This record gives sequence, structure tokens and C-alpha cells, in this order.
Amino acid sequence: MIAIGCDHGGYELKLAVESNLKEQGVDFIDCGCGGEKVDYPDIAVKVCEEITSGECDKGILICGTGIGMSMCANKIAGIRAAVCGDTFSAKYTRLHNDANVLCMGGRVIGAGLALEIVREFLNNEFEGGRHVARLDKMKNLEGK
Repeated sequence: MIAIGCDHGGYELKLAVESNLKEQGVDFIDCGCGGEKVDYPDIAVKVCEEITSGECDKGILICGTGIGMSMCANKIAGIRAAVCGDTFSAKYTRLHNDANVLCMGGRVIGAGLALEIVREFLNNEFEGGRHVARLDKMKNLEGK
């Protein structure tokens, strides 16, 4: 299950992503917004709580640039959020970093590219191996 949310700057892109997820038969929870002006930290928390509670495996956050959402999400223990504007980054943030939240900018990338990025993010799994020790070091940074 995927948790997805946006602020007003990412609303149109969120609609495109949700439509594509429906077409692909991917289950998701919409954590807002509905197009109204909202503060992105509030939406980031809602999506991340779905992940940390175990209700969802991954999340997608969309704001104007993706940066604000990623900064907020990465403040939450257990969340590894990455802003991706290309498919290579989306693939390797899963393979090497085990990212569990994809952040994108609705004012930065178009829907076509965004759907390709989402596909790479959702269809790749953490490789483990040499990356486990690095991920453990990253986890140890939480709360410092």
C-alpha cells in the first residue's frame, strides 16, 4: 500500500499519479490535499505516519519542488525520503538507499516524467549487501 499526499503546488501532479496508480491496480491512501492551500509539513506528517504505523510500505509526497516535503519527511524517524527528478535517481534511491518516500516537484517536472519516476521507485527493491552497513549508519543518525 502506498500513501500519497501533496500541497497545493503538487495537486495537479498528484491527480496524474493517482490516476496512473489506479490504472496499474496499485492500492493507495490519499492523505491530502484536495487542491486547497495547505502547509506541506502537515501533509508530510500524514503520509509518514501511514508508513511508520505499518499501514503503508512506501509514500509519495509532492509539493512545488519536492524539497520542502523531503526536508519535513526526513525529520521523522524511520523515514528515508528522496527528491527525484529523473528515473536513474528513483531507481537507485530504492536499490542503494532503501528510500521509503519519493518526493517530487509539481512545478519542476511534468506528468509523463513523474509517472516514469514513480514506476522506477515502486518497481525496485533494496539490494541489501554492501548497502546494509551504510543504511545502519544512516539509521544511527536519527535523533542526533
